[in-house]
Amino acid sequence: MKIEAEQRFILQHPGTPAEALAFLRDPARSLAGVRFLQDLQVQGRDVRAVLLVNVPMLGEVDLPLHSRVTDTPGGARLDAQALPDERAWIELNGDGQADGSTLTYAFRFTAHLSVPSAEKWGGAAFEKMMRAAAERTLARLARELPEGVTRSLPAPD
Repeated sequence: MKIEAEQRFILQHPGTPAEALAFLRDPARSLAGVRFLQDLQVQGRDVRAVLLVNVPMLGEVDLPLHSRVTDTPGGARLDAQALPDERAWIELNGDGQADGSTLTYAFRFTAHLSVPSAEKWGGAAFEKMMRAAAERTLARLARELPEGVTRSLPAPD
């Protein structure tokens, strides 16, 4: 099962345009305040983390992610790397642009969840309820992302 959520937002960086661009291109700093990302690791251009989400009927689910950062002329791009050996994982793709000290972000989350096949109407109803619950959870996490990145911004001078 695949479930998607998107989030676009604009933030003001308190520093210079060069500092804003550096912040945007450094996921170790810019994602540090995102509470739903656990075990955030940045090695070179690779970003790894685990999303801990509470999914009704399944309980707490660990969704690992692996993305790669690429600098763009005015910002950075985050491209998800597949984790096909995992039963449940998340793709995190995104684009960020710096225009002076204004940061514009666009993220897309795609959750990959393995669920038992729905062979009977009861199974189909369960799958439908699970999908609805997972969609709400992923949408909530996407809505929390701007607040997390805001927490990561440096304090104004």
